[in-house]
Amino acid sequence: MTTSTVTAPVSAQTSGKGAAPDPARQRLRRRLAQWGFVAPAVAFMLLFFGYPLVRNVVMSFQHYTPKTFFTGEAPFNGTDNWSSVFQDVLFGKALWHTLVFTAGSLLGQFCIGLALAVFFNRRFPLNGVLRSLILLPWLVPMVVSGIVWRRILDQDTGVLNTFLDTLGLGGSTPWLTSPDMALLSVILVNIWIGIPFNMVILYGGLQEIPKELYEASALDGASAWRTFRSITLPMLKPVITVVLVLGFMSTVKILDLILALTDGGPADATQTLGTLTYQNSFVELDFGAGAVVGNVLIIISAVFAVFYLRANRTEGK
Repeated sequence: MTTSTVTAPVSAQTSGKGAAPDPARQRLRRRLAQWGFVAPAVAFMLLFFGYPLVRNVVMSFQHYTPKTFFTGEAPFNGTDNWSSVFQDVLFGKALWHTLVFTAGSLLGQFCIGLALAVFFNRRFPLNGVLRSLILLPWLVPMVVSGIVWRRILDQDTGVLNTFLDTLGLGGSTPWLTSPDMALLSVILVNIWIGIPFNMVILYGGLQEIPKELYEASALDGASAWRTFRSITLPMLKPVITVVLVLGFMSTVKILDLILALTDGGPADATQTLGTLTYQNSFVELDFGAGAVVGNVLIIISAVFAVFYLRANRTEGK
């Protein structure tokens, strides 16, 4: 008796499980996933940065007054706001004060911050404690620092003049009440506030420089200044760029410190573009003129950013 084995025919239809994925569909899914991650950041930028920027530009071409908040009427007046601001003598003074204040603050903060960073880059007792204490001016709110320094620099009852009088160096210097001294005093206070930031960033950059470079320099008999000029500064160049850019962005638009110290006086000696924007918008309630000065600040920052990006691109090549 023979047994026959019957083999079931294999179906010609194949299951979809082993089918190769569609490359176009995969690219579409990958692109949608990328946009899904980017979309919240784009929406945030457009809502909180793009819209205020566009609104400020539009406002600079409108006759925008407190009445507008109730009626909604802000008729366009062409370039009247721009003409009135540029023809104002105070705008030229504020622009010059802004340039002097920014350049003086950046130079002082960077030089002293770099010197302190190099000093603390060496190991010695209480190094960490002293670095922590130097950070205090950076942690105090700027308005509080301004009020404290206003008391210190007071001509009649200030601690600084009292101390100078005790040393016999004259104790009646009008630090904040003289048009010749006020801007210098504000610059010195801002330098004091910005030193810790510069020191911390530059100190971190110094920690990343390989120690072998300094050892090789010592073996070659290079002096301390030659080592600093040939090794430290070139290796710190990327960090220095970041420090100067961030310092410029925060200094060129500074407002609260000057308001706390001098309120733009005396005789507009400390009036900057930041304080002029505040005065036009919230003191004189001329929001169109305030928008114009604000746009000038934005243009200055944008030009500086373009030069910074172009310099970085050149270095990368």
